[in-house]
Amino acid sequence: MNTHDTRCVRPALAALCVASLATLAACGANSCIGFDACSGAYVIPSVALSGTAATGKALASATVGVTCAQGSGSTLSDGGGHYSITLNAALPCILTVTSGGATLHSLAIAGGTFNTTPETELMLVYLASQLDTTESNLIAGFPNNARYQQVLANESNVMAAQSAVVANLQQGYSVTLSTPAFLTTPFIVGQAGVDSDLDTLAKAGAIDANGMPDPAAVALLTTAGRAHPM
Repeated sequence: MNTHDTRCVRPALAALCVASLATLAACGANSCIGFDACSGAYVIPSVALSGTAATGKALASATVGVTCAQGSGSTLSDGGGHYSITLNAALPCILTVTSGGATLHSLAIAGGTFNTTPETELMLVYLASQLDTTESNLIAGFPNNARYQQVLANESNVMAAQSAVVANLQQGYSVTLSTPAFLTTPFIVGQAGVDSDLDTLAKAGAIDANGMPDPAAVALLTTAGRAHPM
């Protein structure tokens, strides 16, 4: 049989195309890099991210940078601190929001809402400590470190870190936080929920005048993370 006969090649190619598309669909639109047999290229899916950047007040007109396991992009927040961006990327992604004297970080493990606040900053402090490194080293090494990417892509790891932040802040600062799911809960600055929790933490001293986690809060979550290494 002549393997170059189009009567043979076209059906085989069609089958490969169907299989390739099925693989991409099974992986999910926001999490999988697949090989497209039709074009002979690897496909990086489109990811839509949004959220609110705030410290108790909105980080308005702030630069929002998104660095993913593959792919990157940037946008600006609006007057209420809300941002949205769609980019071709392989998850997870680290978000960096810069406004005046504040630079806060967050993490996205899927498409959807992922806020950036002092609480998300402390979540990354905790995860970095679990990996026996600093937050700055985690962020700097993330684009090329497969271990960091693997840990940050794991939903169980991220949700456990979020819970650890809430538990340690509540105990360490004698406060009650109303919204434990601070990473993914949509909120509007000035309303009850994530933003009112930030106000509570600022009054308790966990967030400083610049909107950054107080050094004592950073130390608290660093110690907590080291006590639960990965």
